[in-house]
Amino acid sequence: MARRARPVLLSPTGPMTFPDPAWADPEGLLAVGGDLTPERLLLAYESGIFPWYADGLPPMWWSPDPRAVLDDDALHVSKSLTRELRRGHFQVTVNRAFERVMRECGNEREGGTWILPEMVRAYLRLHERGDAQSFEVWRDERLVGGLYGVQRGALFAAESMFHRETNASKVALVAAVRSLFAAGIELFDVQFVTTHLASMGVYQIPRVEYLARVRAATARSVDLTNLKIRLFRE
Repeated sequence: MARRARPVLLSPTGPMTFPDPAWADPEGLLAVGGDLTPERLLLAYESGIFPWYADGLPPMWWSPDPRAVLDDDALHVSKSLTRELRRGHFQVTVNRAFERVMRECGNEREGGTWILPEMVRAYLRLHERGDAQSFEVWRDERLVGGLYGVQRGALFAAESMFHRETNASKVALVAAVRSLFAAGIELFDVQFVTTHLASMGVYQIPRVEYLARVRAATARSVDLTNLKIRLFRE
């Protein structure tokens, strides 16, 4: 049965549930309110939902249609980027500087940022539990790029990335995709497609297909404890 597209109000003290993503409005807004506890955040990702809102507003929960994803075999690495990777000018690590990566992702953004202090605290809790990971790109011990996201089983939901040198965010994306798929990740979510992401191979799928893939991915167990960085296909 169809429902009017109006966001559902969530209470921080109410049941730990989300409405059906099909109830989202045309922009993908599904619900407003609730909290940023680890339990609610993880339930959101397992349900194909993510938080995104501005300073001064309550948490806003989204499930857009279509959804943007990236597969290992769809990843496009240009010849120039391949040469950059082979030069070895950048060094890539995992989970060495999660908080720094997240804060950098929120800096120098036109129109403000959704990576608010409460979001940083919430995702740090996920990271401490082993449910969120970061990929760091360094040059001479300077953090020049990175990416972070949330893992649920074989799903990795990439949240944001940044660069302070040309190609650094692309290097982070290549490292994340190739390392995570090699470890058993089956679904790499990037939420929305942009021109930059499309150039790297990101494509869109209908929300109903995305949700089916989320259910299949989150039903699997993938251990990222000893994740190895891979920049090239073996």
